[in-house]
Amino acid sequence: MFVPCVINEDQSFAPYVADWRVLALAERLLSPNIRVSFTSALINEPGKLRTTWHADWPFNQNNACHVPAPYPDRLMHLTALIMISPFTEENGGTLVVPSSHRASSNPTDKSLGIDPSLPCPTEYCVTGPAGSVLLFDSRLWHCPPGNPSQAPRVALGVRYAPWWLNLEPLDPDSDQRRQLVTEPGRHENIVPRIQPQVWRSLPENVRPLYRHWVARVDG
Repeated sequence: MFVPCVINEDQSFAPYVADWRVLALAERLLSPNIRVSFTSALINEPGKLRTTWHADWPFNQNNACHVPAPYPDRLMHLTALIMISPFTEENGGTLVVPSSHRASSNPTDKSLGIDPSLPCPTEYCVTGPAGSVLLFDSRLWHCPPGNPSQAPRVALGVRYAPWWLNLEPLDPDSDQRRQLVTEPGRHENIVPRIQPQVWRSLPENVRPLYRHWVARVDG
């Protein structure tokens, strides 16, 4: 299950989005004035089967708006998975391919001829207790495995972008999204805008990370 812009529904986790340890590293790797691009609930339900290898936006070649391969060797986007429940091999802790962020593309690129549904010889299952954070370059190949356990594996996905990365194709109110995605009938991620009252309720140090996503109020 995937719930976009989950901060509209629940703000209890907001302080962790701006944890100084995560932000200090993100700013060092990206630039000052970083922004949150996605805040999503990621639930690996019991009985769910393994999905496919991919890299996160903007590197997923299945999206209408993506960085075309071959990629420059440049960090442009960070993905953080906050483990709300423990990640174990039994409940479907995220699979990653170490060092794959240095590749020039990923298995969503059909020209590579890689079957994204097949296991990778060097894949690694990330495990950790609840409260742990997995932070990685969004180019990294990763995959939600199956969950044969009896309980859901729950995570909060937070992605951080530098100020210069164009987020308009994700914005349902953006004219650029209409031009590049909606009118041609293409597929793209969508990030619902944050309601103004929700944004005002956020901690002071969290608001700057979301100010670009605040819904416009007519009149």
